[in-house]
Amino acid sequence: MPQIVVLPHATLCPAGAVIEAPSGRSVCDVLLDNDIEIEHACEKSCACTTCHVVVREGFDSLNEPLEKEEDLLDMAWGLEATSRLSCQALVGEQDLVIEIPKYTINHARENG
Repeated sequence: MPQIVVLPHATLCPAGAVIEAPSGRSVCDVLLDNDIEIEHACEKSCACTTCHVVVREGFDSLNEPLEKEEDLLDMAWGLEATSRLSCQALVGEQDLVIEIPKYTINHARENG
C-alpha cells in the first residue's frame, strides 16, 4: 500500500508523519482519517483552496486535475507547479511526499 509522507507543519503536524494511503482515496481523506486536520472549508466539493498541498514527490502518480481544480489553484496561497487540492488528488500506486502550505485562504473564517 502506498504511503504519504507529510512534511512537518507547525500547527497541523509538527513532527511530520508517515501514513498508509489506500489507492483511490483522496489525499484530504487520508490526512483527515489520520488526525491531520487539514482545512476543507467547502466540505471537499472543489469550491475553495483551503486543502491545497504541494506534492514534493509522486506528483505524476496522482489522477489528472480537472479544469475546475486548476482554475481554483490559481487563487491558492503559495502555488507551485506541483500544487493540488487534496480533496481532488487521488492516491495512485506510488508513495507521496506532501507539504501543507503555511497559510491558506479561508474567507469564511477570516470574514466570519
